[in-house]
Amino acid sequence: MTPLLRILLILVLLAALALLPLYGSDTIIQFGISTLLLAVLAQGWNIIGGYAGYPSFGNSTFYGLGAYGVGIAMVQWQLPFSVGLVFGVVLAVMFAICLGFPVLRLKGHYFAIATLALAQVMAAIVSNVALAGQNIGLVLPPLNNDPLFYELSLILLVAATLTVWWLTRSRFGFGLIAIRENEEGAVVMGVDTTRYKVLAFTLAGVFSALAGGIHAYWITFLDPESAFDITLNVKMIIMAVFGGPGTVLGPIVGSFILSALSEFLSSEVTSIAGLFFGAVIVIAVVLMPQGLADVARRYRRMGWRYFIENIRMHRL
Repeated sequence: MTPLLRILLILVLLAALALLPLYGSDTIIQFGISTLLLAVLAQGWNIIGGYAGYPSFGNSTFYGLGAYGVGIAMVQWQLPFSVGLVFGVVLAVMFAICLGFPVLRLKGHYFAIATLALAQVMAAIVSNVALAGQNIGLVLPPLNNDPLFYELSLILLVAATLTVWWLTRSRFGFGLIAIRENEEGAVVMGVDTTRYKVLAFTLAGVFSALAGGIHAYWITFLDPESAFDITLNVKMIIMAVFGGPGTVLGPIVGSFILSALSEFLSSEVTSIAGLFFGAVIVIAVVLMPQGLADVARRYRRMGWRYFIENIRMHRL
């Protein structure tokens, strides 16, 4: 496929998505909002996990901060939704910078464990803050306008994807890739690894916070358990890895496919739905650790040997 044809195909798909509220049912629109927001989270994780190579389990913390930014601004201070979004982003950026410098000095499973605790710690803190509603939570003013939330989610996904595309062509993005491949070598080449990692962590936090803010206003209810849900972070990682980490469209493809399959199983075969994401982890790690993007790139040349090679690599 030529680059021009690929761009035309993307534009056609984007137009079809943008016009979905005109021909889609209410159920389809609501499903679209959830899927688009998950795709945004997967793209946000892709920046720090796919390009920088740091598997963060703390992005759900940014999501919760963005949600509470909107909730506090609208409920406690009677400010508009847009101000709440900005407030949530400010909270996420401050958190990313303050925690990024010490946490991003860790590597591998030490970094993953450290970020895994962030959401739980933040949930415990928020549960004791009166301004955030403590354990009771916050009830936001209702706005029955699903098409608006759908379009906001789509615009946010486009912005996140364009940012990831810019990473593939920028000095900053090349620096992140160098860190992922060989951090010591990146230091020798003159990359300020600490600053690059903190910036990537912060950028991922911005998109996660915006997604959390939109979702909070959409569902109109907020509590610490749902806002800082660690399973949400697991979903965004699975979707990014399934589609192809470190690629522009991989996390989006992974999010769309897995969301559709999960929704189908939840409605048709309820007993299997709970095991679905666990099975996806096994398949993604063993058969295609680089995701669908790598399968599409190498399967034509290698055929079934591609999967056999991955199985041998994992010694199964």
